[in-house]
Amino acid sequence: MLSKVIYCFIFVLCSVLIVQVQSQACNGMSQYDRCSRNSACACFRVASTPNTGICTDRLAATCSELVPCEKSTNLCNQSDHQCVHHPQCQDSPVCYPIPTFNQQFCPPTLTTTTTTTAPTTTIQQSAIPNITGNATSVRNGVTVAGGIGSGNATNQLHLPSGLVVDDDQTVIIADTWNHRIIQWKKDDTNGQVVAGGKGLGNRMDQLNYPSDVLIDKVTNSFLICDQNNRRVVRWSRLSSTTQGEILINNIFCYGLFMDDQRYLYVSDIGMHGVRRYQMGDTNGILVAGGNRAGSGLNQFKLPTYLFVDRQQNVYVSDRDNNRVMKWGKGATEGIIVAGDQEKGSALTQLSSPHGLFIDTLGAIHVVDSGNHRVIRWVQTDKKQGTVMVGGNGLGSRANQFYSPEDLSFDPHGNLYVTDRYNHRVQRFSFE
Repeated sequence: MLSKVIYCFIFVLCSVLIVQVQSQACNGMSQYDRCSRNSACACFRVASTPNTGICTDRLAATCSELVPCEKSTNLCNQSDHQCVHHPQCQDSPVCYPIPTFNQQFCPPTLTTTTTTTAPTTTIQQSAIPNITGNATSVRNGVTVAGGIGSGNATNQLHLPSGLVVDDDQTVIIADTWNHRIIQWKKDDTNGQVVAGGKGLGNRMDQLNYPSDVLIDKVTNSFLICDQNNRRVVRWSRLSSTTQGEILINNIFCYGLFMDDQRYLYVSDIGMHGVRRYQMGDTNGILVAGGNRAGSGLNQFKLPTYLFVDRQQNVYVSDRDNNRVMKWGKGATEGIIVAGDQEKGSALTQLSSPHGLFIDTLGAIHVVDSGNHRVIRWVQTDKKQGTVMVGGNGLGSRANQFYSPEDLSFDPHGNLYVTDRYNHRVQRFSFE
């Protein structure tokens, strides 16, 4: 049951009600603990009251937008803001926005009730972690799907591409050369085909080299880039589903992303651009590139995967230019935020970048496919990245990749990578 939390601050001989926020309490939880069935929400410790927390949207503001609380009182002058601890941004407490619709955005975790409620938001990534600069990964990955050679059995993959991880750590994979989407539940030895799997073809129950998949929780469906059929299709997640429906036709798609306003972004390797669609719209608008293949700041040369932040900045892995580009909303050209356009293995360089993820601190995590590694660029140091996992040469050992393709995070901050030519998905944890 949702509770109304009213924080009262007492000064001298009078009590002053400073902020009244309709929200879910997360008392007794640690900083950033998950506190809602919406994985975009986290627990923020209230600065003025010990052992008290407020459950709210962890993406409500970037670090640069936050201002310190009043030092002597731990209060905020702005309406609908709460003074909380946010050590990923600042050592001292900050004024954090708590929206008026916070109860609806961050519903409590499910209890023993049998009532189900449709989600109110769509979050493509299952988690939006921040990997701090001194975090270290367990460099040996654990195989969570495939890894026993290429094949079309339900315990095998064949050159997998895009993936997404659901809240319960189910991994959904574009099993490209098997022309299917397959999901692996946590600790299962076999996957379950959830779309396609009827051979290569263009029927509505078939796929043709799918390259990416995402989850639309509002419609409880998968959105799939059916690449060689030049279309984006939707398949319901209901077990009775036998075929999909076309959302967008005549697009040579590669990567997909849905933002929190339910705009769908599609990278088009035929037009070397990115288009944005409202759900139900089949035309879309060009938001990046589209000026033929090239290396100019207004061009791409085979854009692969993409990521869109809350300000609708579009980040794109520009594969054949060996760089990651950032296009602001309404921009006519982008800026280079990772790589130096020269293909290479130095920490300043990328080689055929693919999967892409931007955390809430602005750090860029990119699959550096040609260098068989995942590398991280921190925005305060754009000159070079640091290797997160891989980077130990081409191979099939637990600390190696063979042309990795995409990445995703689960709600616990574990990293998942499609290891394409090893026909597997690897999971890595961070300490």
